[in-house]
Amino acid sequence: MKNLITLACAVLLLAACNKNAGNNSVKDENAKDTAKVTVKYAHGFSVENRKDCRLVDIRSPHENDSATTYRFALVPRGTKPDGVPEGYTVIETPVKSIICMTTQQLGGFIKLGALDFVKGMSSVKRLSDKEVKQRVKDGRIVKIGKEGNFDDEMILATQPDAILISLSKRGGFDKLRDAGVPLMPYMGYEEVSPLAQAEWIKFVGMLTGKTAEANAIFGEVERNYKDAKAMLPKYEKMPAVLYGKMHGDNWYAMGGKSFIATLINDAGGMYFMGADDRTGGVLLDFEEVYANAGNADFWIIQNKEKEVFSYKSLVSDDPRYADFIACRNRKVVCCDMSHTPLNELSAMEPDILLKDFIKAFHPELLKDYKPKYYKLAE
Repeated sequence: MKNLITLACAVLLLAACNKNAGNNSVKDENAKDTAKVTVKYAHGFSVENRKDCRLVDIRSPHENDSATTYRFALVPRGTKPDGVPEGYTVIETPVKSIICMTTQQLGGFIKLGALDFVKGMSSVKRLSDKEVKQRVKDGRIVKIGKEGNFDDEMILATQPDAILISLSKRGGFDKLRDAGVPLMPYMGYEEVSPLAQAEWIKFVGMLTGKTAEANAIFGEVERNYKDAKAMLPKYEKMPAVLYGKMHGDNWYAMGGKSFIATLINDAGGMYFMGADDRTGGVLLDFEEVYANAGNADFWIIQNKEKEVFSYKSLVSDDPRYADFIACRNRKVVCCDMSHTPLNELSAMEPDILLKDFIKAFHPELLKDYKPKYYKLAE
C-alpha cells in the first residue's frame, strides 16, 4: 500500500513538472517571440516566418486573386533586418500602442491579457466587457471619435504604432495615412469559418509579442470545437432554425454561407437559409421569412436592448412574431448583448458559441453546461 501511495505521488509530481515545463516553454517563446505562425483556417491573412522577421499579407477573405493585398513586415523591436521585400510596411513588435476601430478587434487582446497595448478606440457604443469599459472610463483607452470625424490630435497623442481598420469602413483615414501611422486591415469579422475567425488571435499575438500564447489558446479552442461537434449523433431530422428579425421594413438575416449559419449547422441545426450562398447580411421580406421559416423549431435573436429579453417585449415589437411556432413554443435562443461581451469576445470563442447552440438544440447532450452567450429564453 505504501509503495502504491509513493508511486501515485511520484506520478502527480511528474505531471505537475511537465505542466509547468510546458507553461515555461510558452513564456520563454513569448519572451523572445520565436514561435512560428501557421495559418490553418483563416483566408484573410498569411504569414511567412523568416529568421529575423515575419512577413504578413492581409486581404479580404472573399475576394478573388485581383484583390488588394496589404503587406507588413513585423520585425523585433530595435532591429533592422536585411532583405525586407519592397512594398512591405515595417512595424516593430511588440507594438507599444495600438488603436482599434471596432469592438471585435478587441477579442484577441482580451484573450491574451494584452489590453495594455490598446490605447484608443473608435466605437465604444456596444461595449460590454467590464475591463474595457473601465479602461475607457479612466482614460487608459481614449475615444478617438467616429469614422469621418476622428480627433486627429487625440489619435496622434497616443503615438500609435498601428491602427487596426476595417476595409468596409474607409472614411476619414487620409489624415492618419498622411501622418505616417500604419493602417492595418483586420479582416477577422469577414471570415466564414468560426475557427478562421478565432485564428486571428495569432495575428494579435504577433503584434503583442505573445505568439506562443496565441498559438496555444487557438489550439485549445480548435480541440474544444472539434470535440463538441463530434459529440453530435447522426440525426434523421435536425431542428429547423430561424435567425434575425425585422429592422424597419426588412427582416435582417445572415446568408447561408455565413459564420452564424456554419455554427448552427455544426451544432446540429438546419439553418432556414441553408440553400443561400451569401456570406454576409441579407435583407428579406417578412412574408418570405414567414413562408420559409414560420414553422422553424428554434429562433435565434440578438437582443440589443438594455432590458433582458422577454417574449412579451418581442411580440410588442411586432405582433406578427406571435405567429411563429418558435415563439409560440418558447424556443427563442437569445443573446442579451448588453449583458454579454458578444461583440468583443465571441469571435475568439467559437467553441463556446457552438456549445451554446448545442445546449439549446440538443439539451440532452450537455445537461450540466451553462451557456455564456446564447441561451433558451425563459
